[in-house]
Amino acid sequence: MLSYIWNTVLYQPLLNALAFLVSVVPGGDVGIAVILLTVLVKLILFPLSEKQIRNQAAMNILAPELEKIKKSGANKEEQAKLTFELYKKHKTNPFSGCLVIIPTLLVIIALYSVFIKELNFSSGLYSFVNAPAQVNMLFLGIIDLTKASIVLTLLAGVSQYFQAYFMPKPPAPSPSSLNSFQANFSKSMNTQMKYIFPFIVAFIAYKYLGVVALYLIANNIFTIGQQIYVNKTEKKVLEVEARVVKSS
Repeated sequence: MLSYIWNTVLYQPLLNALAFLVSVVPGGDVGIAVILLTVLVKLILFPLSEKQIRNQAAMNILAPELEKIKKSGANKEEQAKLTFELYKKHKTNPFSGCLVIIPTLLVIIALYSVFIKELNFSSGLYSFVNAPAQVNMLFLGIIDLTKASIVLTLLAGVSQYFQAYFMPKPPAPSPSSLNSFQANFSKSMNTQMKYIFPFIVAFIAYKYLGVVALYLIANNIFTIGQQIYVNKTEKKVLEVEARVVKSS
């Protein structure tokens, strides 16, 4: 059952989309097709990503109010109730990030399966999708996507760093919670995402096919642009929200 859902919902649609793009891209350049497919997937997931980015910024605004609830002297049940009411009032969900992380991870795994297993497009295509007449794994006639690439590895790591850099920063801890487990954990996670995760991404990019590295680069660059766009378009909305929070 799970295998059927996986193939029907993720694997086959991505495989067929890639096959179609390879067939229409000049010279059958798989690299260009992968970039186009990445943009298409990111556009589909954009509403979830936008909500995640805005939600993180909104959590920063609500941080002082959450601190007031903690210092109110209420018991844990009452604090939980007040916190839930605050989130509900300002239409914020601290767990909404999972909505975009989970499908994004599933898409990465599905794309990896497509790249590894079916780049010859010998099976799994819909009846109305023809196998590409030419499959060119030499990206722009320069980089062989069937092998590890130092250039793509470095670009994957650098682009991951800037993706973390442009993410909304977590709320600053209050003076009373500077040395708390939550504050230390948040600081540690932020540091790892910014300085350690890029090396992990670079390792993955070097370890596997160049086509996977190219996907990671395209995904990171699109995400950076998306984060900048959301930050700018939502700035006024969040400023209004901040005034509402302070006045309530």
